[in-house]
This record gives sequence, structure tokens and C-alpha cells, in this order.
Amino acid sequence: MKLGLAFIIALVTGVLLAAGWIQAGGLKARAERSAQTPDEAVRALLADIQARNWDQAYRRLDHSNEVQQADFVREIAGSDGSLRTYSTLQGFDLWPVHADADRAMLRARLNWSSAVGSLAEVRDLSVVRDGGTWKVVWPKPNFVNVPLRVLPVNYLRWDVVGRRSEDWGSATVDSPQVRIISMNAVERPDRVVIVGEVENEDTVPAYINISAALLKPDGSTLAQQDSFDAIAHRLLPKQVSPYRIDFPGAQLNQVKSVRIDAHPLLVPASADPVISVENQSVSKDALGRMILKGSLVNQSGQIVNIAQVLAVFYDAGGKAIWVSDGYVDEALLPQGPVPFAVDIPADIASRMHDYHVVVNHYSAPSA
Repeated sequence: MKLGLAFIIALVTGVLLAAGWIQAGGLKARAERSAQTPDEAVRALLADIQARNWDQAYRRLDHSNEVQQADFVREIAGSDGSLRTYSTLQGFDLWPVHADADRAMLRARLNWSSAVGSLAEVRDLSVVRDGGTWKVVWPKPNFVNVPLRVLPVNYLRWDVVGRRSEDWGSATVDSPQVRIISMNAVERPDRVVIVGEVENEDTVPAYINISAALLKPDGSTLAQQDSFDAIAHRLLPKQVSPYRIDFPGAQLNQVKSVRIDAHPLLVPASADPVISVENQSVSKDALGRMILKGSLVNQSGQIVNIAQVLAVFYDAGGKAIWVSDGYVDEALLPQGPVPFAVDIPADIASRMHDYHVVVNHYSAPSA
């Protein structure tokens, strides 16, 4: 009787332990560790990246191309105060590109949550068979190597003096003279969009925001929005910025007219850093979307932590018909090119005749 009772207790204990292990994801974790298929290998790797489990993620890689763990983590988690350092992987979608007995290619769409909103990234990941398991071949990162040298500082700079912090934004001085040089209402399937350009006509820098109101036929306001971050807010003298204002849910047949205003403030500014836009071209990406891509080169000697690309597209008559924007999640080190890409709606791409790119930037204060 005692032996029977002990056997039953041991059996129940074993069943409870097994159930707890399964509930905690033990079977799933074991299956992911074994990576019996290319899909399992990539899903397990991305799940570890999502959990920021860098040691386990690195063990899932094929190490034939000698990627160092520190470089792998730096590429995924970011560095130098870049936008990626403020981002987390929220989810991903996978689909196969091709496969054979020992090698496969999967396309992953990664959805990142960042300090500026949701960002999407598309990667093609190669997977190889390693005995009875599959490993992901991670491309070797190519980081910018900044040589030690001295760069002369000879840029223009504007300071605002004689104002206390509590006076900021008051009307103690005249606002800079700015002009909205174009405005165009565009209807999209889910919204009305106002796009155009604004110029700082003054001899001093200006911080600019654009607001607009859609007016009904009876003169009442249908909706009111501002440009938020779809504009280069800080403009030096004679600089021009595109802007875009979105009105979700609105339709053009509801709109009689548009009231638009620029709101400039006098601010201190400098002409440094200078960021050049190079190797621009329009093509299709891996998902078949039309994109404008190129590279940004930081010509200054300081790190640009976060860069935003604003691209305005013109039709054959020179009219602004769309403004796209996109953030670069890699910091711009001095003299090193960093790729960028912004989407172009298909109907805009078919009408586009020319475009112009402006770069917004943020650099953390130096110690």
C-alpha cells in the first residue's frame, strides 16, 4: 500500500512538472532550438531579437562569415544614439523566396516600434543546413570607419541674445518673414492631404510650423491639423522646406476651401552639420513598391544621431503633388554614407517628373 501510494505521488508530480514545462513553452523552445526547417530557424532568431536575448540569437547564426557578436548586436540594437537605440522589434512576417535541400532564402518584414512611430524594414535572410539543424547566415556588418583627423569649423551661426527663457515665443521681436510658396490638396483613399513648400525669406533663422483648416461650403471648419514632423521646422535664411498635412477620414467633396497659415519663430541656428544627399534613384524594392533611395553623407565633424528625409515630388508643370518622409535608424558618422529610402505611392510615381530631397537632423548636445 505504501509503495503504491509513493508511486502515485511520484507519477502525479511528474505529470505536473511536465505540464508546467509545456505551459512555459518548453516544447516550443526545444523545437526552436532544434530548428528543423528554415522557417523555424528564422522565426526563432527573430523571437530572440524581439526578446533582446543576444547570446541565444547569436548562437542561432551560421558563423562561416565570422560575424562578431558585438557587431551583430550593434547592427540590431543600434549605437551612437541612433533611432535604432530607441526602437524595439514589435513583430515580423515571413515568406519563402526559394529553397533547396541545404540552403533557403526567406524574406522578412520587420515592424519596429520607435521614438518617432512605427518603422518597417525588409530583409532577405539566407539559411543553411548545419547537420540536422538550420542556421541563419547574417551578412557581415559594414560600419563606417572614421579616421582620426581635424576638420576646420567655418560654418555660419546665428545666436539670439537678450532674451530670457521665460520670454521664449513672446512677441518681443518681429517674427521672421516666411512665405508659403505652394499648396496643393490631394485626395487619398482614406484622407485628404495638403502638400506644398514654404520658404524663409528673412536674413535670420526661423522655426516654422504650418497649420491648415478644411472649410465646408457653409464656411464652418471640417477639420484642422498641422504639419507635425512632415516639415523641416528649422530653416536658415532663404531655405525652402516641403510640408505635408494629413486629414484622416476627410474627402475632397466635403471641402469648399482651405485656410493655411505659417507660424514662424526666431531661433538660434547654425549651418552645421551639412548633410549631402547622394546617389539618388527611383526603383522598386523587394516588395514591389516604388521608392526613392540614395545615401546621406554627414560632411561635418560631429555625429548626427537621428536623420529624417523629406522628399517633395513635382509633376511636369513643376507643381508639388506629394511629400514623402522617412527616418534613418542609423546614426550619421562624419564622412560616412548611410542609405535611405522613402515610399512613393504608385499613382504619384506615374505622374512624377522631378523631386527634391531635404534632410532634417537631430544631434545630442555634446558634453
